[in-house]
Amino acid sequence: MKALEGVKVIDLTHMLSGPYGAMLLADMGADTIKVEPPGRGEGTRKLLASDPKNSLHGMGAYFLTLNRNKRSVCIDLKSEKGLELFYELVKQSDIVFDNFSAGVTRKLKIDHKSLSAINSRIITCTVTGFGEDGPNPNHPAFDQVVQGMGGGMSITGKPGDSPLRAGIPIGDLAGGMFGAMGVLAALQSRTVTGRGQHVDISMLDCQISMLNYMATMFFLSGENPGPLGNGHFVHVPYNTFATRTQHIIIAVITDNFWINLLEVLNTPELDSEKYLTQPGRFEDRDFINQKIQEIFKRKTAEHWLEALREKRIPCAPVNNFEQALNDPQIRHRNMVVEVNHPQTGSVQMPGNPVKMSDTYEDSFSPPPLLGEHTDEVMLNRLGISKERLAELKASGIVE
Repeated sequence: MKALEGVKVIDLTHMLSGPYGAMLLADMGADTIKVEPPGRGEGTRKLLASDPKNSLHGMGAYFLTLNRNKRSVCIDLKSEKGLELFYELVKQSDIVFDNFSAGVTRKLKIDHKSLSAINSRIITCTVTGFGEDGPNPNHPAFDQVVQGMGGGMSITGKPGDSPLRAGIPIGDLAGGMFGAMGVLAALQSRTVTGRGQHVDISMLDCQISMLNYMATMFFLSGENPGPLGNGHFVHVPYNTFATRTQHIIIAVITDNFWINLLEVLNTPELDSEKYLTQPGRFEDRDFINQKIQEIFKRKTAEHWLEALREKRIPCAPVNNFEQALNDPQIRHRNMVVEVNHPQTGSVQMPGNPVKMSDTYEDSFSPPPLLGEHTDEVMLNRLGISKERLAELKASGIVE
């Protein structure tokens, strides 16, 4: 059994932020129906689809990953009859998740006001760049736009270099994560009130939230922080260092860690009473980092990691994808899973990070072909006759 078994989701999402949020819900067991426009389907169906390195049987990495554990139904929401069918689905659903631009759901008559008139318990969630109100809700936004506006890029990179975005698309992914969090909170609220509600997620809001204590530091000091590279603004040494084989990280955040590090490094130049506490180390941080770098270059990452771990000093290799995805801890936690293509073959991809002691079942169904489950949903969930379904197909309302 999965935690969200019995929860019914209608997925109207596209690209990354919305599909990722709906995927999280689907992985945890929500019965997720992806409603797509007939003919072309959701936009990422074609993304990388013809790239031989990044696709499987005509399905690109985006769609393969983000739409596992979902079913596909094609309905023309711009037609009156298609909208009627959608409303029938809404009557039997718990959540409608989308990431249309601000105002689109209202234009399509699928906003919360319209849907709650049909089902008062419905929970809707819209992930947009800037939210659905305020002075600039209609500006277009993608991942790097909100990364830039949210302040995080200004502290990423090396001092004096140009601003640098995060390698992982945290603008999009954060929108999906907070969207999933929001609808789960709304589900809990509904158990008390009996009513659904709308969840309005701004990707920019999410970036501001993740500034967290650094934003509070700015309000306290009035000073804009700058990029620190891989160093820390308080702890020393807390950085990335090159070895003979690959880069490693050490994170000395207590004085005891420093004392243990001295035993590993065995260098008189760093064995100073001044450096036994954080203020002294921070004052001479450039010298300390330089000296540690000289020492680490003499031997392999494997040598240093073994020695550091023996002394319980926080450390890690800077892994590439191959190393990260084959780490024994990652494999043990089932964070690399095999997902089938709906027609042929299979592909490995990241698993579900939410591990539960009771309602936890790790299973992954293939991402759907376009409209693969239209007949199943129309006949079994909505109870439409085969004759009416044939008429709807003939008129292009469903596919």
